[in-house]
Amino acid sequence: MVEERPGYYKTPLGESEVFLNFQQQISRVAGVNRSVLLIGERGSGKELAALRLHYLSPRWQKQLVTVNCAALPPSLIESELFGYEEGAFTGAIKARKGRFEEAEGGTLFLDEIGLIPLEVQEKILRVVEYGTFERVGSSKTHEVDVRIVGATNTNLLTLVEEGKFKRDLLDRLSFEVLFLPPLRERGDDIILLAEFFAAKMAHECGKKEIPIFSDDLKEELLAYPWPGNVRELKNVIERAVYRCDGGVINSVIFNPFENPYAQKSEKVEEKRSRPLNHYSRAKEELDRSFLSRALEKGGGSQKEAAKLLGLTYDQFRGLYRKYKEELERG
Repeated sequence: MVEERPGYYKTPLGESEVFLNFQQQISRVAGVNRSVLLIGERGSGKELAALRLHYLSPRWQKQLVTVNCAALPPSLIESELFGYEEGAFTGAIKARKGRFEEAEGGTLFLDEIGLIPLEVQEKILRVVEYGTFERVGSSKTHEVDVRIVGATNTNLLTLVEEGKFKRDLLDRLSFEVLFLPPLRERGDDIILLAEFFAAKMAHECGKKEIPIFSDDLKEELLAYPWPGNVRELKNVIERAVYRCDGGVINSVIFNPFENPYAQKSEKVEEKRSRPLNHYSRAKEELDRSFLSRALEKGGGSQKEAAKLLGLTYDQFRGLYRKYKEELERG
């Protein structure tokens, strides 16, 4: 009988080569009892990667304890990690275990590890090297067996050069360093994830059918850079599904903070402020922009670009000859 591992229900979704390669890296290092660093942009799934590391490891039956270092004031990180004794400071009315003790035999996930103060880094280094520490306000040494998984979206080597991160600790934590692929590098995974989020949101909203995405919208989703990665995609899709009244979603709002009234005013002002004798220049700029986009989307094929623009091949050729030098210069 195979034992069920509770973390499997959060298995990440993806089929792209870069995503599958990353999952293979996680599987390979999960069984090795060493520290791992996860480097990735915001919203790229660092906590989910840490979850898989834990549940694929021999420690999976023990605790996975997560500490978001960005959510804690620097003055509290030490007591949060190592615990404290009664009377150690004002408000310490009784002794309390820290996160290291809670994670005994399991995994401690330190999210945004680059924000940990230097004096606390020194104590973490001692845990990594000797497996011992003292609670705040105590001289009694405790032994602990914990695997550390750290995550950050900053450059730790830069922090070392700036004197904000201990080189010795970085060396001890970086047995393996895994870089999470950003969503923009995952190709059709964007559509796969979008459809997954759409299905979940449709169910949550009580919709009878799951909305589908138009072909044009799919192209928009694939072309968008997704600076907020999977988290941003989830928000964009959920917002579109709940607002959708039909069975097809033709557009989404990438930036919910864009003020439509301010934008309208700016456009009107721009139209008014541009001199009327700039008409020819503005038309040429628009022509070149559309020609360039069509050629890029058509893979450099002029026939394909003409179809995309709704022009005959001869019409396209005439425009292309007119702007050939500018287009070739890029």
